[in-house]
Amino acid sequence: MPHPGRRAAAITAVLAMSVTTGAIMTPAAADPRQTDRSATATGSGGAVSTVDPEASAAAIEVLRKGGNAADAAVAAAATLGVTEPYSAGVGGGGYFVFYDAATGKVGTIDGRETAPAGIRSDAFINPATGGPYTFSPDLVTSGVSVGVPGTPATWERALERWGTVSLAEALKPAIKVATRGFVVDGTFRKQTEDNQARFEAFPATAELFLPGGQLPVVGSVFRNKDLAETYRLLSRQGTGAFYTGPLAGEIAATVQAPPKAADTELPVPPGSMTVADLANYRAIDQAATKVSYRGYDVHGMAPSSSGGTTVGEALNILSGFDLPATAQARPSVLHHYLEASALAFADRAEYVGDPAFVPVPTAALLNPVFGKERACQLNPLQAAVKPVQPGNVLSYDGACTTPPVPLANDTDTENISTTNLTVSDKWGNVVEYTLTIEQTGGSGIVVPGRGFLLNNELTDFSTVFDEDDPNRIQPGKRPRSSMSPTIVLRDGKPFLALGSPGGSTIITTVLQTLINRIDLKMGLLDAVAAPRAAQRNTASVSAEQGFIDRYGPGLAPFGHKFTAAGPPGSSAAEIGAATAIEFLPSGGVLAVAEPARRGGGSAMVVKPAK
Repeated sequence: MPHPGRRAAAITAVLAMSVTTGAIMTPAAADPRQTDRSATATGSGGAVSTVDPEASAAAIEVLRKGGNAADAAVAAAATLGVTEPYSAGVGGGGYFVFYDAATGKVGTIDGRETAPAGIRSDAFINPATGGPYTFSPDLVTSGVSVGVPGTPATWERALERWGTVSLAEALKPAIKVATRGFVVDGTFRKQTEDNQARFEAFPATAELFLPGGQLPVVGSVFRNKDLAETYRLLSRQGTGAFYTGPLAGEIAATVQAPPKAADTELPVPPGSMTVADLANYRAIDQAATKVSYRGYDVHGMAPSSSGGTTVGEALNILSGFDLPATAQARPSVLHHYLEASALAFADRAEYVGDPAFVPVPTAALLNPVFGKERACQLNPLQAAVKPVQPGNVLSYDGACTTPPVPLANDTDTENISTTNLTVSDKWGNVVEYTLTIEQTGGSGIVVPGRGFLLNNELTDFSTVFDEDDPNRIQPGKRPRSSMSPTIVLRDGKPFLALGSPGGSTIITTVLQTLINRIDLKMGLLDAVAAPRAAQRNTASVSAEQGFIDRYGPGLAPFGHKFTAAGPPGSSAAEIGAATAIEFLPSGGVLAVAEPARRGGGSAMVVKPAK
C-alpha cells in the first residue's frame, strides 16, 4: 500500500532573486519575508511549530504543495540552518522521530555526531598545562570539539524512509531564504554579539556574520550566498557531496588546522577529523523508546540520546503517585516532578552512553518495575539530599528492597542552544525533530566559502576520561545527548508531539510540559508557556525567575532550594524553547510555539480554522 502522501510530482519553489556575493545586510525591501510570529494556530491539513517564521513557512509551503510531514520537516530544518545558524545546520547533528500513519508505528533516526577515529582519550587535556583545557571558550572554540556531522545524512535517510520528494526539492525553500535573505531580529543580533570575540578569531566566520566588522542591524536583511550554494551542491549531488569529495576535504582540513586570525589570543586546539571519518559516517535507524503513562504511550529517542530513557523513567516513577490538578495540590505535584527528575538523572549519569560502545540497560531503565523501585526513594513530603544515588538495574523488584548503587561522577557540559521543530500532515504523519550544533555558535568555525558553522558536539563527552564512565570519549563514539523529541499516542493515534532545545534542560522541559498537560490539565499553550524548573540531581534547582517567584514559597516547606537559571533578561535566564502539536478530538490540530522565550516562536497550519 503506498505510503500516505507519497507522490511522484515535485514540489516547486521559485527562487526570489539571483545569488549575490558575500553575506549582505541591507535594509528590508519589498520582497516578502516571513517575520510575523504566532504562538498558536488551529486548523487542519497539516501544521508546524518552530522557533522561526521563515522555517515554519517553508514547511507549510511543502505541505500545501502535497508533501508530507517528513518532506516538510527537512525543508524547515534546512531553513533553520539559514535563519538559526548559531543553533543548527549541516555542520551539526540531531534526532528525528516519525509517526507513520500507514503503519501506526513510531520510528527514529539517530543522526548524532561521532568522534573521529583518531581522537585520543587525552584530547581534552592541554599539553602545556597537563590539565583540561578551559572549557569555554578554549575547548568549545576548537577543532578538537568538532564531531563528524550527522545532519545531512539524517535528512537523506528521513526522506528515503518516509518522504515523498527528493532532497533537492526539500531544500528549495531554504535556498530561496538564503538567497533573498531573512530579516534580522533582536535574538540574531544578540547571539552574534555574544559570540563576537569568538567569531573574530576566524576570518571566514567574521566575514560571514560580522561583515565589515559590524554586528547585524535589527530590521536589515541577512543573505548567505555561500550556504545557498552549499545547498545547491547537495541538491545536485546528494549528501555524498558532503561526506566525500572536495567539501569533505575542506571540512577535514578546517578541523585539523582551524583557519584562525593571526592576532587571536584563543588557543584553538586542532582536531583529528579526516575525510575517512566523514565517508564512514552513517545515520542509524533505531526503535523508539516507549513507556505507558496514565493511558498514554510516550515514545522517545533511545541512546545515544538520554532523552527517551530519562523522560520515560521519570514518568514511570510518577505513575504510582496521584498528582491532582487542583491549585492547592500544585506545590506537591511540582515536588514530585522535581524529585522524579533527580532520580532519573542519577541513573542517566550512571548508565547511559552510546550503546555501540557501552552496555546501556535501556530495557531496565524503562521497566515499570524499576520505576516503582526508584519511586521508593521519593518522599512525598520532603526533598531528598542531592545528589541522590543511582538505582541498581541488575536487582530490582519494585518492593523497595534493593539499595542504590554508588554515585556516578558526572559533570553536565551540554549547552542551552539547539533547536526543535514539530510537523504534521493531512494524512496523520507526525515528525518531532531536534537538531543542533551544540553551543550557541557551535565551535565558532565556519568552513571557508561554505556558509555554515561546525559543531562543538564532542564537548558533550565527559571532560575528564574515566574508564568507568559510560560517556567517556572514544573513537567513533556518539556523545550522550539530552535531546528528547517525543510523540505521545492515545489508543494508537497521535495525541501530542513535542520537543525543545536547552542542553540537559531539554529533558526537564519535555517532562514538565507533559505533566502540565496530562496531570495538571493545562491547555497546551499554558503547558508550554508555564515557568520552568530543572532538577538534574543537584543541590539547588535551576529555575526561571518566574517559577521561583510563583512556586518558590510553596515548595520551600519541602526543602527545595532554587537558583535563577541565568541573569535577568539574558537567554540563559530562559529554560528551553518548546514546539508542540496537539491532535484534537474534532480531527483538527493545535500547533503551539513559545509565546515569549527566544523572542517567541512560529506556529502555522495549512488550513486555519474559521
